[in-house]
Amino acid sequence: MTPQPSPPIPARFSRRHGLSLGVGGLAGGSFLELVRLVNLARGAEPSARRPCNCILIWMDGGPTHLEMFDPKPEAPAEIRGEFAPIATSVPGVQFSEHLPRLASIAHKFAVVRSVCHNQGNHGAGNHYMMTGAPPRIPVGCGAFVSFHPSMGSVAWHERPAPHGLPGYFALGGMTRSGGPNFLGARYAPFAVDADPSAAGFRIRDLAPPASVEGARFAGRRDLRALTDRLPRFADAAAVDPVRGLDEHYARGYDLVTSPEAQRAFDIAAEPDAVRDAYGRDAFGQRALLARRLVEAGVPFVTINDGGWDHHSAIFDALSKRLPSWDRTVAALIEDLESRGLLETTMVLALGEFGRTPALSTLPGQTKAGRDHWSGAMSILFAGGGAPGGLVVGATDRLGHSARDRVLSPENFVATVYTKLGIDPGKTFLTPAGRPTFLVSDPTPIRELF
Repeated sequence: MTPQPSPPIPARFSRRHGLSLGVGGLAGGSFLELVRLVNLARGAEPSARRPCNCILIWMDGGPTHLEMFDPKPEAPAEIRGEFAPIATSVPGVQFSEHLPRLASIAHKFAVVRSVCHNQGNHGAGNHYMMTGAPPRIPVGCGAFVSFHPSMGSVAWHERPAPHGLPGYFALGGMTRSGGPNFLGARYAPFAVDADPSAAGFRIRDLAPPASVEGARFAGRRDLRALTDRLPRFADAAAVDPVRGLDEHYARGYDLVTSPEAQRAFDIAAEPDAVRDAYGRDAFGQRALLARRLVEAGVPFVTINDGGWDHHSAIFDALSKRLPSWDRTVAALIEDLESRGLLETTMVLALGEFGRTPALSTLPGQTKAGRDHWSGAMSILFAGGGAPGGLVVGATDRLGHSARDRVLSPENFVATVYTKLGIDPGKTFLTPAGRPTFLVSDPTPIRELF
């Protein structure tokens, strides 16, 4: 009998396809591995030339795409808004008039205009973009949720941290969904709330209190170590918070005694010209500190940059904020490039979603703003081997919906993992023994490789 050719692999292989092929009875881990292998067979997993580090600028609140990287000058006035578009260094590509520095170096980074999803509130949108996993239950706008580990926690879990430093930092505090979930407390970020632009900037607990001299400090550490040798709980899941606290103290001792940590946080050692180029405000100096941390070998740094939820007076707010933001992000990209670090460092800037194309006015307000909008958003993607001068995808003529090369948060997060040197198709076992995808669709954005 003549052998028949195998049926083609579906364009998007899902659990439903697996069941139709008769593999539904496989054990969970085997089935997840089958899906990963199918994606590999489709060539869905380009590899990074070498693992990159990441600086994620998290624009909490949801930055507008129309007033930043996706202006619509031909749209009606109630959509195009008050800002004029300007030409960039890439022919045919325009940005907002308040991003002149980034416009002048647009040939050095990519912009993705077509990521979209269906989570239109802050808590859910934050979780989706930070983890690549949609929330399993409805969550409110103000919720801090963690149903899945964040990219930063996974990076620390999978990548070695430099001596004396954690593998994941959150500058400006931790984001809503920036935690480790089932990976355990040891992979939570080291959060730095202090403002690096303040005089006498100092990381809390980075040095022993002045009243505790060296021998006394060492004695306290030895006493704690003795206590830690007492019998513990047998249940590893129950003891995880205890172990996490132990590891937190161990990291604290490492930071206090580590010359590498002292050097990385010594932002005053930077020349005044460099500090001025970044801007002498909290965001500017956090960006500079992030550069120092990746330079020291830290795999993942998040800069928590809040205040982008402009339901009213959006043009007044952004005309003041965007010029300094533009200066800082451009300085970060150019500084990394001048030091030979841009090829191995991703710089990402995004929030949980974009803003509504139609302007609206809140009750009691006289100046218009834009509301939450998950149907379209723009993501800046610099470095890490991504081609410069590239725009991936497009929205429709009103900025209403992603139209060309429509992409998901899963595609974005899979791209970040691949460039970090982490297989986005990897599966983990939760403490309950349940296998779970790192990213359910591990297909990266191929244009960024």
